[in-house]
Amino acid sequence: MKKDINLLSTMFCMVIFLVSCKHSPSQKLEASLEATPKRMSLTEIDHTFQVARQHIGHSWKEVSKNMEFPRSTEKGLKPISDWTSGFYPGILWLTYQYTKDPSLLQYSKIATKALEEEKYNTSDHDIGFRISCSYGNGYKLTRDPEYADVLVQAAKSAIQRYSPQVKSIKSWESRESRDWQYPVIIDNMMNLELLFEATRLTGDSTYYDIAVNHALTTMKHHYRKDYSCPHVVDYDSLTGQFRKMDWNNGYSDPDVAAWSRGQSWGLYGFTMVYRETGDTRFLNHAENIARFILGHKNMPDDMVPYWDYNAPNIPTLRDASAGAILASGLLELSRYSQKHGQWFFESGEKILTSLASPNYLAEPGTNNNFILRHATGNYLRESEKDGTLIYADYYFLEGLLRYLELTES
Repeated sequence: MKKDINLLSTMFCMVIFLVSCKHSPSQKLEASLEATPKRMSLTEIDHTFQVARQHIGHSWKEVSKNMEFPRSTEKGLKPISDWTSGFYPGILWLTYQYTKDPSLLQYSKIATKALEEEKYNTSDHDIGFRISCSYGNGYKLTRDPEYADVLVQAAKSAIQRYSPQVKSIKSWESRESRDWQYPVIIDNMMNLELLFEATRLTGDSTYYDIAVNHALTTMKHHYRKDYSCPHVVDYDSLTGQFRKMDWNNGYSDPDVAAWSRGQSWGLYGFTMVYRETGDTRFLNHAENIARFILGHKNMPDDMVPYWDYNAPNIPTLRDASAGAILASGLLELSRYSQKHGQWFFESGEKILTSLASPNYLAEPGTNNNFILRHATGNYLRESEKDGTLIYADYYFLEGLLRYLELTES
């Protein structure tokens, strides 16, 4: 009798194992996360923002001297023309939004004003990062009409880089050394938010239409069948035809590279485009990107990604910025996804919990006054490796605010 019971028990376990093997990695991860309780308390979030406030107190002493803004420990303070210049003013606004500290409101206004001349910058696509993170957050919190004027002028500058043939905004100038005619990078999806805001402020649909065209072109040509993408896609500047996938960040083989920050840019960007348009094509695409990321065999247990999901020699260096962007994007996507909303929410929550832990969150007075540790800028180019990145800090704080909005509503 005892042997029969043992045999039945063994057979039952084998059946369970065989059934579980039929599920994809993403399904198994989703199932495990659905059973996980919330991990972030208001006390933990408050502590994190107080840590951010103390880091700002130290960094502002240097920033206020010349109005140059921190980019990373390696690259130090950078002028307003740097692509990252909008993130520090954005961090000031986000921290003010939570703490209501009047001194932070003053810092935010001063730092944001320093970027005003960038509204005329047509040299690259990054005007969205520079102006949306600074003036965009400022306008949301103050409704200052002068901020709205800057946002509209910045959008006018941004669309100067749009090609009706390519139906996309050119990211960088062409480079013979890289055989690029009309390079477009996945990061550019993030800068479309500036164009949607301009249509909202002016009623002029030109900005909206360009943003939608860019998103459709990116969806068609930038993504593989598994919903991963390379960093760069190049187009024929005359005909607008797709030429090739390429790399500038991430793994150097563009056929297999899955640069983690790039996957996060895409997920966040297409989620935002769905929010602005209500077009379910963009929602479906964002959901598929999320399934690729969350189901990837190389996603670490703490869900703070390696610098490229398909990098050789896994485990390798992490990129906290990829994790922060992913968390913020997933939390917004969880609002809209009927099928996977809970999965996306709990995944974003888990990433934030990891980033708020001592493994990543730097104590005040350390880490050169950056909030997060273990971010990687460009691994193969030996740039900003396993260090600090100002945009990691920005999207981490944004993600925490989104988390609060979802859990307190």
